[in-house]
Amino acid sequence: MSAAPVLPEKPRSKRPIGWIIAAAVVVVAIVVAVIVGAVRSGGSESTAAGGAQKTVTIGVADKSLGYWSTYTKLAKDELGVTVKLTNFSDYSLPNPALKDGQLDINQFQHIQYLADYNVTSDDDLQPIGSTAVYPLPLYATDYTKTSELPKDAKVAIPNDSINQARALLILQSAKLLELKDGGSAFSTTTDITSSKVDVQPLDASQTANALQQGSVAAAVVNNNFATAAKLPTSDIIFQDDPASASAAPYVNVFAVRDADKDNKTYLDLAKLFQDSAVQKAFKQDLPEAVSRDESATKLQDELAKVEQDAKAAKQ
Repeated sequence: MSAAPVLPEKPRSKRPIGWIIAAAVVVVAIVVAVIVGAVRSGGSESTAAGGAQKTVTIGVADKSLGYWSTYTKLAKDELGVTVKLTNFSDYSLPNPALKDGQLDINQFQHIQYLADYNVTSDDDLQPIGSTAVYPLPLYATDYTKTSELPKDAKVAIPNDSINQARALLILQSAKLLELKDGGSAFSTTTDITSSKVDVQPLDASQTANALQQGSVAAAVVNNNFATAAKLPTSDIIFQDDPASASAAPYVNVFAVRDADKDNKTYLDLAKLFQDSAVQKAFKQDLPEAVSRDESATKLQDELAKVEQDAKAAKQ
């Protein structure tokens, strides 16, 4: 019997070089798509390294002012971060929005406001950077200095808890009255131990009108109401010192959730406010503001102190 025939080896097919190139292009395209998708899906969430962000949402109350354009452009150019600004006209909304994760950061409040919110809402939002202090002025139309005010002259101050305390501290600094234990960021008229003037608490929107109508000799007027009433700065006879210890609770801040207080991207964004280009634009928009550059640690220590005062005031 003859041996079985040996089948010839099946020839190997030769793949065209074009097919190989096309396959390589597809693989590269898939890899790129995966990377881009991962970046986009990350949104404003932290990476595993705990800091790098591509988009960060900041809640503000003055989005229309020009300095924010300078700030957001620098954030993109220098930090590689796209800042989305969400504007709020109601001050009661930005902190709950931050707590609920609708925002990554907010910047609209000073430390005293934040402390009062935390204590009232049992929250723990934290400051990570400072912006400025807005001096709160005492105006008078018929007098040029506080020493000229007659004894028992009527002086209007805002009656809301936050501005009232600050106004009382201003009158104390002007040596027009004394407060129990030196006063605090939550002092009220019941804490007045002695006074050379008759303090008249009024709705903050009415203090300027009371002065202009002549029903009071002087009035502590918030900047926005003073601007609306067209009170000239030449009528300011006293204001708190933005660099003083008593002004510390009124430093405006960038705030974040407690879990994010060490987030490097958020800290970098807070620090970016101190950039010279941002500061120049900020001064043009808000010339009355006095910039402050405080560390996150110092701001958090101040918050803790003011929160203690807030808790004591609510007992």
